[in-house]
Amino acid sequence: MSLGMTLVSHVPEIAEGLPKLLNQVAKDVPITTAGGTNDGDIGTSMEKIMKAFDDNKADEILAFYDLGSAKMNLEMAMEMTDKKVHLYDVALVEGAYTAASLLQAGVGLEEVETQLKPLKIKD
Repeated sequence: MSLGMTLVSHVPEIAEGLPKLLNQVAKDVPITTAGGTNDGDIGTSMEKIMKAFDDNKADEILAFYDLGSAKMNLEMAMEMTDKKVHLYDVALVEGAYTAASLLQAGVGLEEVETQLKPLKIKD
């Protein structure tokens, strides 16, 4: 089982820029992104999320997002993919950085999830 990450942001530049940071600590972790709408505007796209899932070389994906409607689209896309996707309600940058660095170090999913708990965004 291989673990990868998908990052979803309303802003295309955030989705494109965050992997640049993560690659500093996790160059071997497959990271795909979905940023903005299909027209490149602010928002999210289920089609872009599906493509990010499909393009990710990993069997299992840890998914991170910035705002609520991104979560909605992620949840819909999760129902339509054959890959196992874990969705995290954590601060986007900090959560993704934590997960990426731990995955790079070979830490298992259970321990990654333990480390993400303090970053959970309250409902």
